[in-house]
Amino acid sequence: MAIVTVRLDENVKKEAEILFKKMDLNMSTAMNLFLKKCILERGIPFELKISNKETRKVLEKVEKGIGLSKIFDSIDKMMENLIRLCLKTRNLCYF
Repeated sequence: MAIVTVRLDENVKKEAEILFKKMDLNMSTAMNLFLKKCILERGIPFELKISNKETRKVLEKVEKGIGLSKIFDSIDKMMENLIRLCLKTRNLCYF
């Protein structure tokens, strides 16, 4: 068994515990059910809505093909570009 620590708003935790208690569940069992449902559905088992203007702008650009990554002729060229980008941004790259 693994242990997961999660930060929650105190009121959210209390309300969830009250709900789960009515269903004869504890937090651990409820979280296991949620995670198993995510795995089964291969995603979050409910619709997520985007209301952030900045996020919508990014999604519109992606849909139009703006700002997407380059197309490479080979894996070697792609890796060269990735290494250059990591060095340029001074980020640690794990590959």
